[in-house]
Amino acid sequence: ALLPALLLLLLLLPLAALAAAALLLGLPSYDIPPGVNQPAKLRLVLTVLLGTAALGRILEKTGLCSQITFGRYVRQGRKLGLDPKLFIQDLQFNEVPVRVYQPKATSDGRRRGILFFHGGGWVFGSLDTYEKVCRYLSRESESVVVSVQYRLAPEHKYPAAYEDCLNATQHFLQHLERYGVDPARVTVCGDSAGGNLAAAVSQTLVGRSDFPKLRAQILLYPGLQALDFNLPSYHQNRGVPLLFRERAAFFALLYLNGDALHVQEVLEGSHIPPDMRLKYTKWVSPDNIPEKFKVRGVRPLRPTDFIAEVYETVKRFCEPNLCPLLAEDSVVQQLPESFILTCEYDVLRDDGLLYKKRLEDNGVRVTWYHLEDGFHGIISLYDYCGFSFPSGKRGLDSVVNFLKSL
Repeated sequence: ALLPALLLLLLLLPLAALAAAALLLGLPSYDIPPGVNQPAKLRLVLTVLLGTAALGRILEKTGLCSQITFGRYVRQGRKLGLDPKLFIQDLQFNEVPVRVYQPKATSDGRRRGILFFHGGGWVFGSLDTYEKVCRYLSRESESVVVSVQYRLAPEHKYPAAYEDCLNATQHFLQHLERYGVDPARVTVCGDSAGGNLAAAVSQTLVGRSDFPKLRAQILLYPGLQALDFNLPSYHQNRGVPLLFRERAAFFALLYLNGDALHVQEVLEGSHIPPDMRLKYTKWVSPDNIPEKFKVRGVRPLRPTDFIAEVYETVKRFCEPNLCPLLAEDSVVQQLPESFILTCEYDVLRDDGLLYKKRLEDNGVRVTWYHLEDGFHGIISLYDYCGFSFPSGKRGLDSVVNFLKSL
């Protein structure tokens, strides 16, 4: 057993050296502002991620495996042991893999239920990746948590992830009694791409009389639109880990089409017709962002020519199931009480701020929690590889406090 391991190590050493070289060359293009929570630790996390990406590119060129496959493997996380406070089981809801977390302690009545959709740009993430987060939510809020393993892009394009989350949610809503969950206290929750999916599922279930009504939606730095990648936060935080401006458009295109052929045109804004852009300006506009969020450098958008051929490939970006910020007022008005968490150093900050305004303008009660020193993905790093990000813990605790208020 030792000899194969040594041979594998000898094979990986030159690859690791090449990855390190690529990493060092790439570092200057990234920006970690001094106001970020634990900047030194974030730089270490970034180093791991950049090294993984560089090594993944090398492995892909050698034909050993794809860069995405390697990235998923590295992000998988280690298996955790038994939790003395939780019953944990892997099941399938409507043929969608899920992991159910149930507190062992006795309860006076039926518990809250939480559907959790993980982040990862619709491309990465798994039940194991978010194991710590889901265990924490279940233990601390004394809730039944259902973590959903939806199909990932680019192998499975839109609407696969959305459909999996919706199907799992509907199954859970039909079998709440089996898990001791109160039908009046079911919440959908997700971070990043998972926040997008939670918002889309919440909108879809509006007005449905054949399912219990959702009690709330919890959206953690969600990505909610793909019309404008030039909002203030996209420029202010374009080089801040863990999500860069170009990668945000890249992931959205992988989810939509399975490729990112037109990422530059999408970044420049030439993928949306002028009349449609004008139509959605009332909802997607820097004018709707409070001035205090524009203090840091914001570049004015330079005019770009509309390219009809590109629009034909991305026109489904205008569907609310993909971009929930574009839902009609008649739907938004009926949404449940909402919790939105945003981070100052996050390209998706303004997506959350714009949706907050839309909800409030339509009479929906919103609890907003803003991490002044937060960056994208910080919730999943609250306890990462032996060191912690206190801001991520504060964000996670704000979710728990909101759940306890329901």
